[in-house]
Amino acid sequence: MMQTWSDAVCTELNLPADVDIDVILDLARVSAHRVKRPAAPVTTFLLGSAMTGGIDVNVAAAKIQELAATWPASAE
Repeated sequence: MMQTWSDAVCTELNLPADVDIDVILDLARVSAHRVKRPAAPVTTFLLGSAMTGGIDVNVAAAKIQELAATWPASAE
């Protein structure tokens, strides 16, 4: 289901269809649970922006994961 949806969106927006859904979903999960639930869509958007800027998806995701792992529970 997710791959079909992702492929359809990529087709609609004329984007490459080589989306790593697992990386995106894992990043959304971590940011939602370690930071705050609304951080998930914002973080995945920022991941996409980083990729547009030329950063490798795995490098960007790893950096964000590291940041989320050390994010203080009371930070807003």
